[in-house]
Amino acid sequence: MKININYLNKTISKTSTNLVLFSNDKFRINNTKKLISDFEYSYINDLLKVNDLKKNLFVFELNSKRKIVLISIKNNLKSSDIENLGAEFYGRINNGKNEKYILNSDSIFAKNENFLSYFLHGMKLKSYEFKKYKTKKENKNISIDIYGNKNKPSLKNQLKFKALEEGTFYARDLVSEPGNVLHPDEYAKRLKLLTKDGLKINIYDKKKLKKLGMNALLGVGMGSVRGSYLVTMEWNGLKNNSKPLAFVGKGVTFDTGGYSLKPARFMEDMTYDMAGSAAVVGLMRSLALRKAKINAVGVVGLVENMVSGVAQRPGDIVKSYSGKTIEVLNTDAEGRLVLADALSFTEKKFKPKFIIDLATLTGAIIVCLGSEYAGLFSNNDDLSKKIINAGEKVEEKLWRMPLHKNYDKLMNSKNADMQNINYVGGAGSTTAAQFLQRFILNKTPWAHLDIAGMAFSKYGGALNSSGATGFGVRLLNQLIEENYE
Repeated sequence: MKININYLNKTISKTSTNLVLFSNDKFRINNTKKLISDFEYSYINDLLKVNDLKKNLFVFELNSKRKIVLISIKNNLKSSDIENLGAEFYGRINNGKNEKYILNSDSIFAKNENFLSYFLHGMKLKSYEFKKYKTKKENKNISIDIYGNKNKPSLKNQLKFKALEEGTFYARDLVSEPGNVLHPDEYAKRLKLLTKDGLKINIYDKKKLKKLGMNALLGVGMGSVRGSYLVTMEWNGLKNNSKPLAFVGKGVTFDTGGYSLKPARFMEDMTYDMAGSAAVVGLMRSLALRKAKINAVGVVGLVENMVSGVAQRPGDIVKSYSGKTIEVLNTDAEGRLVLADALSFTEKKFKPKFIIDLATLTGAIIVCLGSEYAGLFSNNDDLSKKIINAGEKVEEKLWRMPLHKNYDKLMNSKNADMQNINYVGGAGSTTAAQFLQRFILNKTPWAHLDIAGMAFSKYGGALNSSGATGFGVRLLNQLIEENYE
């Protein structure tokens, strides 16, 4: 369902269409008296006396053509609380019908001057649906007309939140696409189109990757008839040579597990094994759309992990871009192979201020943290604190997990510099991160976000319906906005 937001300059009558009003935490509505009729005021007041005022909002259906939605503004609301309130409001009015509401901004008395921006942002994030392949099209719209002289979002805020929504939705769209549509060839084509947003795009195909020596990444895609790619997206918002912020994403568009074949019930969701790359793409698009005052680069490795007569075998040894050799004992531990080459390449080519990678890397992180936190692994305490703080503010939460040299022995190989899995067992997410850390060659501050439990939700969350979440886009935008712009 599409949400249309309009800003009115004309006055409204007390008998106009559906109305959205705000009150204090006790649902006292004295400040709304001039906006509604005496009858409506008395009727609502009487109903409030017999209702549970712990709720956030009430919907009063006065007749078949008029509703009044009353929303309580609690004390000391954080920005994420306001977004959740907007999402809750959307959930209450989303009845599959075309509807129009007038929202009176003068009734907002919150201390947060950006209250309405966050409220509308939460609404829009919650409204996302992926129905591209439904043959029965629904053209339902909800119109929100903003009326009042106070609390209106500034033009700057409108543009900022729109960019963030478009970046998040773009990431969700990518993750939602089926594997037969969004294979690496198609993915690379779509990224090329982002030049229209102001991003500089470079696409490295199989021939170029082979010349660069990216055999770890190429090995994963050997079994597919599709191409394998590394794509870089550059945003130069400072117009100078300052070190960029770097973001790297795993883009396995479909993961069968290769010859280490996944069980069927675990394979059907593997269209979202490219969610790390989608978050990077969504972030970079958002930065470009809002003309962020930073230099940033996004790097994604795009492959399809399939089974065929030429697919990579368990026991194969490959030489990575870094020069280090890897014994591939399990072809289903493929994401770390893609990231290994992407990380070393990013560090060497762009010499960034920091590198943050995102990947649906391990099922072990879901066993550990479920779908409430993503796992954070890092070689830098300051960067870790900044990421965690940013995550708390947008409710994309992270929990820092351990890295330690003692885990290295679990990844050492008798036949190569390292192996791609820990056969001893245990610490699956940590040993995967420990493996990745070996490809940060020059002590660049680095963080790895294992988002396997956060990229896709079967039951929906506060700001998303079931399906792709776009986890990472808002988190990293908050990190940048708060610390680097």
